[in-house]
Amino acid sequence: MRRVMRSALAVLASCALMTPLGNPAEATPGPHPEEWWFDSFAIQSIVWPLTKGAGVTVAVLDTGVNADLPEFNGVVLPGADFNGTGTDGRRDVDPESGHGTGMASLIAAQGGGPSNWVGIAPEARILPVVDRESSPDTEARSIRYAVDHGAKVVSMSHADIATAYPGHCPPQVLDAVAYAAKKDAVLVAAAGNDGDGGNDPQYPAACPGVVAVGAYDHLGNPWQKTQRQDYVTVAGPGVDVGALGKDGRLYHHGYGSSQATALVAGAVALIRSKFPDESARRIVQRITATVTDVGPSGKDDQTGYGALSLRNALRASVPTTAPNPVYERLDKALAAQGKSPGAGTSTPVVSHKKGSSSLSTVLTFFGVFAIIILGIVIATVIKSRRRPPSPPAQGTFSSGYGQFPAYGPPNQGPPPAFGPPEPQEPPRDGSRPSFEPPDHGPPAGYGRSGGQ
Repeated sequence: MRRVMRSALAVLASCALMTPLGNPAEATPGPHPEEWWFDSFAIQSIVWPLTKGAGVTVAVLDTGVNADLPEFNGVVLPGADFNGTGTDGRRDVDPESGHGTGMASLIAAQGGGPSNWVGIAPEARILPVVDRESSPDTEARSIRYAVDHGAKVVSMSHADIATAYPGHCPPQVLDAVAYAAKKDAVLVAAAGNDGDGGNDPQYPAACPGVVAVGAYDHLGNPWQKTQRQDYVTVAGPGVDVGALGKDGRLYHHGYGSSQATALVAGAVALIRSKFPDESARRIVQRITATVTDVGPSGKDDQTGYGALSLRNALRASVPTTAPNPVYERLDKALAAQGKSPGAGTSTPVVSHKKGSSSLSTVLTFFGVFAIIILGIVIATVIKSRRRPPSPPAQGTFSSGYGQFPAYGPPNQGPPPAFGPPEPQEPPRDGSRPSFEPPDHGPPAGYGRSGGQ
């Protein structure tokens, strides 16, 4: 038995020496050359040294996500399908390029694979919910499912006309938004892509309690089609934004508040990971108080209070007395119905943040690891034989995608644009410019003039 114990301790010690204590995602690949928003958000220089989204689940309410793509290795959780197509969300039912897969790739793709595409929050997890039936009942069910299954951020890159509903929000969706607030989840939705047309208010973005996202280009100019509505909260990158399609190919030059919404949702996941004990209400307050002014000066109907600024939101000291227009609208709407406002005001969030700085996490890991190693060694000595190796996993996609280059299969050319066509592409100078300076401190006071 002493020999067994010595063998076990020796194996454990050697394995411990080989096991890095740092975060394994420190080796996260850099962005694809098309991902200009990495510069605008200061992802590599400021954000990733602070947070990569660990411990946060982002629900993507869309067409599902092709979880078999190597860029999503270990990222996509089992979800739900409210379209009746019989999936658990891990198959993209979009008949075209794969809208849900594209939005998820902007949030949490891992890099590598044929495309080398990486999301801004690669340590976050994706909960896919198929809900493109476009009905208030489906929207409400999807929101409730997402927050009941652990989502702390809900990304909704879709919109439907809301003119027929009181307050431009279907009652069942408003109830679901209030429920999400009680469950401490941040809801993020696309403002709409008809700003230069009918410009109708659209839900779920128009609903109180939802962070409504407009779109801007790489120079900080509002996208010409982004909705012009007073419910717009913030803006995100939404011009010349590519994404990963459900077929594993990159789709280029996408335009729309859908892409802006996914990137803002990923940014919210990063902020929630950095501040795991802050409530959803407090996170949204932090976001609106630290925006960067873009578009017309002050609050405007295309970019809201401004462009979400990760560098500011992660580093600023935001007073608890700062305005919080998103939740103030929700409180007012609930009060008008005789319901209790202030849902989710002080609900603490249990920290699931991963990192080498957590001693208890490290000790727990090595305790379990030691037990496993000891058991393996004892079983090996007693039985004096090895187990036969496990057969290779079936259904892997390494070979199926190995022949594809980053821009699609050979002799096929690049895929079409991902999103609605845009007649005027913004000028490019061959680099990935940023409309924000490389580094500046948070703005004084509440974000921007006119923002209240």
